[in-house]
Amino acid sequence: MTDVDRRKLLYGGAAAALTGIGAAAYTAADTPAAEAVRQPRSATHPGVVDVVADFGAKGDGTTDDSRAFADAYRYAESRLDDHTGRTVIDVPPGKYLITEPGALLDGDDPRNAANGLRFRGAGLRISEIVFAPEKPDGAFLCRNDDMWQNIAFEGLRFTSGTPGASFFSSYSTGGAANYRFTDCEWMGEWEYGIALDGTNTNSEMRWEACRVGGAYRRAFLYSGLSKRSENPEQQDQFLNYWFTDMNVTYEWGNFLEFPYGGSVTCRAGSYIVTGRRPSPHPDYGYESAFFRFPRKQHFSSVQRFHAEDIRFELRGPDTVVIDCEWGGGTVHFNDCDDTANAFKSFAPGLRAHRYTLGPRGPLVRYDSCQLTGAHRYRTDGTSQLPTTVRYDMCLLASHAPESGFLALDEGQDSGFARFVDCVIPT
Repeated sequence: MTDVDRRKLLYGGAAAALTGIGAAAYTAADTPAAEAVRQPRSATHPGVVDVVADFGAKGDGTTDDSRAFADAYRYAESRLDDHTGRTVIDVPPGKYLITEPGALLDGDDPRNAANGLRFRGAGLRISEIVFAPEKPDGAFLCRNDDMWQNIAFEGLRFTSGTPGASFFSSYSTGGAANYRFTDCEWMGEWEYGIALDGTNTNSEMRWEACRVGGAYRRAFLYSGLSKRSENPEQQDQFLNYWFTDMNVTYEWGNFLEFPYGGSVTCRAGSYIVTGRRPSPHPDYGYESAFFRFPRKQHFSSVQRFHAEDIRFELRGPDTVVIDCEWGGGTVHFNDCDDTANAFKSFAPGLRAHRYTLGPRGPLVRYDSCQLTGAHRYRTDGTSQLPTTVRYDMCLLASHAPESGFLALDEGQDSGFARFVDCVIPT
């Protein structure tokens, strides 16, 4: 699917033409499995259904409500009209136990491209969904296999009741994109929050005023889960993720991990790792990172990261702000502060910002930031690097530039970095 086709599908205009199937094929009355779709019991409007009133969920925290949510989803799927969703699923106040993977969302038919689905809770911590599958490995509460675009989650809390379960699996070759989370929260111990896989899209995703709590064996948002891509060269197409006004306060794990590149913006909020991994991970040891960008080679358009107006609280040496190995692209921190614990004895030894530099960068810039410890710069073996790093009007709380702020490879020249009007406390 070309980028033009993808954009047309995103806004619903060309979907029917792509498949040659008209709108009537996706109405509940004409679907072959229509008799198996459980109908609402008391909805006053067929497009707005209630998992309690219409599908019998209890929301008491002990009754297994898997079937009620699965029926609500299948009903919404049966109401597709010209590939466009026509259903809002309401989740009233309560605590809902779900044990069946995919019960909340199970988009398993990529032939039936769908656009528009909304889950609406009563508010953060008011409507809670506890996912407790019998076996956590490979168990996801939501699955979207190249089918749905434009999915919204509002006012919901998601808790892992089985340590190591995962929240959302999203596979795309052009048919999964545009997710929006507003006023949501994640708690409990997860393997993955949202795991992205495939090629071409899995993009345009937004989180607003959400809280990321709990713990993550891998990451809250992870790109390139299984390399199931039909075209490995397109595995890099993970674009446009926006996090705004976030409370990222979790126990351990990675917040964002993008082995296959990404274009990511994080604006405003507080980011804190409150603890330490209970045992060393084979890839990370005891460390937890907010932003982990491994692998050097990516398409240029998917090596872009921007963080603005964020307070990072570094509570120990096992917390990493960023570890970036990109061979190009841009990294920009603007008006950020990680000096909350700069007075503690471990602070000067922190290496919470880490980069691997080559002749094309990445281009790294810090503007009006307050920074603790030293910044670690590894190199790709190039002895004389161009100027790719700049600190502009920053406060360096622990080290002067000439006495240790740059932690370098042995024998590496520091000429790649410039300091402009920076402040060094005495």
